[in-house]
Amino acid sequence: MQTSSILAFLAGSFLITTSLQAQSRTVKSTSTRTATTVTTAKLPEFSISRAEVESHIRFIASDELEGRRTGEKGNWTAARYIAEQFRLLGLKPAAGQDDYFQRINFEKVKAATSATLLLGKDTLQAGKDLVIMAGGPTNLSGEVMYVGYGLTDGEDGYKGRDVKGRIVVAQGGSPEAKGPGEIFRASRDKRKLATDKGAAALIELYSESIPWGFVNQYFSREQITLPTDANPGKPLTHLWVNNANNQYKQLKEAAQTITLRTSGRPQTTVASANVAGIIEGTDPKLKNEYVVLSAHFDHVGVGKQGGAAYQPSDSIFNGTRDNAIGTVAILEAAKALSLQRPGRSVLVLALTGEEVGLLGSKYYSDHPLVPLKQTVFDLNTDGAGYSDTTIISVIGLERTGAKAEIEAGAKAFGLGVFAEPAPEQGLFDRSDNVSFAAKGVPAPDFSPGFKSFDQEIGKYYHQAIDNPESLNFNYVLRFCQAYAHTARLIANRATRPQWSAGDKYEPAAKALYTQE
Repeated sequence: MQTSSILAFLAGSFLITTSLQAQSRTVKSTSTRTATTVTTAKLPEFSISRAEVESHIRFIASDELEGRRTGEKGNWTAARYIAEQFRLLGLKPAAGQDDYFQRINFEKVKAATSATLLLGKDTLQAGKDLVIMAGGPTNLSGEVMYVGYGLTDGEDGYKGRDVKGRIVVAQGGSPEAKGPGEIFRASRDKRKLATDKGAAALIELYSESIPWGFVNQYFSREQITLPTDANPGKPLTHLWVNNANNQYKQLKEAAQTITLRTSGRPQTTVASANVAGIIEGTDPKLKNEYVVLSAHFDHVGVGKQGGAAYQPSDSIFNGTRDNAIGTVAILEAAKALSLQRPGRSVLVLALTGEEVGLLGSKYYSDHPLVPLKQTVFDLNTDGAGYSDTTIISVIGLERTGAKAEIEAGAKAFGLGVFAEPAPEQGLFDRSDNVSFAAKGVPAPDFSPGFKSFDQEIGKYYHQAIDNPESLNFNYVLRFCQAYAHTARLIANRATRPQWSAGDKYEPAAKALYTQE
């Protein structure tokens, strides 16, 4: 859960240490109104079995799947398992798809072995002063051109600036970026825009909240990224310069000349896939609207890939809590909803690439299998673990317009709802729900119960001991049932859920749903 974009390792090392004393925000369940009235005890989700839930989890989080790292064999095995469950349940592939796989080509990027930047009398070195984000071998001299944040064609960007063949300098982050996920999404967007503009290289002046030591340590390891659309086989040379004390402000000055030499970051193409299946709705009008049920099935792999301590006797990061539980929740919801279909159509979406930067959901939101305008809600489920088996925790409960349905779904299985756990962690923007939210789709994260990133969460979060044997399967069963029932209630609502007035994603929703 809550992997902070491509800073899963950094977030785990840095942000968890700042956990605050949780305030009591447990929400009492209330009744809900749906478009369809049924006897709830007869609904299929009330018959989900613990044995089936446990069987799914024990396979998906088994050692044989080797941590399900994006692009590797265990990840593909998990994807195939999910697809075969969809086939067994009678889910349909999306229109235009031959099967359940939305295939994605990623770039696997190794660390640079050397890099220097000559700036006047200063020589900046890889590690201490800069990190290489992307690009091949480079030996380049020239004047720099400052483009503000480098995210737009406006005044604080590329307006009036011809950067073709030039070395572009941009301020790190963005005006809105607060957490690691936002910082890195902005960085990826800058690289794409600079590539589209024909720049020779991109330098970002890094002065963000994450300590430079963590940044350097992380980028000394392999990363997986989405290729930019422009020139995908030859990525733009892109680096971050440590400007925490504004010591390299001269890089913003016109006519400043630099020399950049780097070995580059060797890259290869690796393939993975999202897995998507559709349950057609029963209501003649509502069936043209879709509720997405999403969960990521990837994890962080084996040994050094995992980014945390491990023992030679157990180097596999099984990812039981993060996110085999969520994956099984969408499988059980798919079964319940296919046995008794709701009014709206449902897209069940198992996502790859979350642990390497929310990349599977980013790709889906840019290449949707059903029109985003017809997508009324995303009920994402992702978790770092649980420390309270009397509740579920929902990030975005008060923001995304389905509070009553979520409360009722939990109450049906004896669970309360805790709103906005660990607020200091910025969790809303650290899981796949944010890829939908950024497009305007209301999208909370439905998580196992916790109130803060406490010792119990830290014990298992991205740790090699996060194995199926450590789960309370009675609680996991109720969690899956509550998720499935909540999904049904939302899919049967008479009206679409709406963002809370003034939410930062409300403008995107207005733009999305008012398109002609």
